Amino acid sequence: MITPVSSRTIQWLIVAATAFLTLVDLFAAQAILPALAQAYAVSPAMMSFAVNASTIGMAIGGLSVSLLSRFISRRLGIIASLAALTVPTLLLALLPPLPLFTLLRLMQGLCMSAAFALTLAHLGEEADSKYTATAFAAYITGNVASNLLGRLLSAGVADHFGLATNFLVFAVLNLAGAALVWRTVSATRRTVVPTMPDLTRHLRNPALAAAFGTGFCILFAFIGTFSFVNFVLVRPPLSLGMMQVGLVYLVFLPAIFTTPLAGAAVRMTGTRPALTAGLALALCGLPLLILAHLTAVLAGMIMVSTGTFFAQAVATGFVSRAAATDKAGASGLYLASYFAGGLVGSVILGRLFDSFGWPACVAGIAAALLLATALGALLRPASIPSRLQPTEEMPA
Repeated sequence: MITPVSSRTIQWLIVAATAFLTLVDLFAAQAILPALAQAYAVSPAMMSFAVNASTIGMAIGGLSVSLLSRFISRRLGIIASLAALTVPTLLLALLPPLPLFTLLRLMQGLCMSAAFALTLAHLGEEADSKYTATAFAAYITGNVASNLLGRLLSAGVADHFGLATNFLVFAVLNLAGAALVWRTVSATRRTVVPTMPDLTRHLRNPALAAAFGTGFCILFAFIGTFSFVNFVLVRPPLSLGMMQVGLVYLVFLPAIFTTPLAGAAVRMTGTRPALTAGLALALCGLPLLILAHLTAVLAGMIMVSTGTFFAQAVATGFVSRAAATDKAGASGLYLASYFAGGLVGSVILGRLFDSFGWPACVAGIAAALLLATALGALLRPASIPSRLQPTEEMPA
């Protein structure tokens, strides 16, 4: 017999697996950035922009879903998005010219973002209010796993079988995601009224606007760290090979265990202390990234990844709880801002990396994390609707 506790564990695993299969394409290509830059004979910044063009699609998709989500069936929308994701992924296996490669990555982002935003909306609408933070932490944990296992898989497959085979493998994972949602996600219980959401209402909410800005800064910093550190790892004095770079991303493993604690941390301490703790950990790891010792760089990567994933889980859950109405619209705006931060980060930090080197890039990452910390101070529990359970958010 399945007890309530074991049933909740199964639900947690399903949510995490859905996130993994939804987002596995997003950052996996970062593990093979040096190989792609060599194959296309372009600079690190140019290849990084092409690979991270997926964040443009994620931002556009998030905003589109925020506008249209009330017309879209959560279940069918997620399934259709993940099934459509296989098309650009398969076309990437042809290693097309760089402009088309960039466009296909953008299309991948559109599909992933639609599935991502609709899933967040589904969780916000369907999860028991007492466990909303835990559900979002499960989804972000799946995101962490996609970053880790996706990079390992991408590096391993590309190293042994080539870049084209790499994209074929990920197309299969896209189909697996659509199948999982078809099998496990039920139609929403709530009746959704097909009226256009008032997105300006979310933007006028100071706490929500601060959360959107916080998300922007978090991915700005994350993209900057884990795009350009690859080039540091393959160059002297570290001089790692492609497969070794893939194994380096075991640094994400601690975050798989710490990110699920974000929901409990919010319930125990409040949003602001939990968010600040995650960002402070990431900031403390930055000085280690510029040292010429692999152990120090790995330790810094662990701290940055663990801290930013934890902060993302806190901020994502806050947005859903703070939105009194139209949770899908709020989640869509958050995702648009979050992934816009990734795009801006790849451009600005790429310029810093190419022109001034890795230390300047790390300084830009630090500035983004400090700004996120300042914005996080505005995430006040008073903005949470009173209908929430008392255990959901304690005074900070």
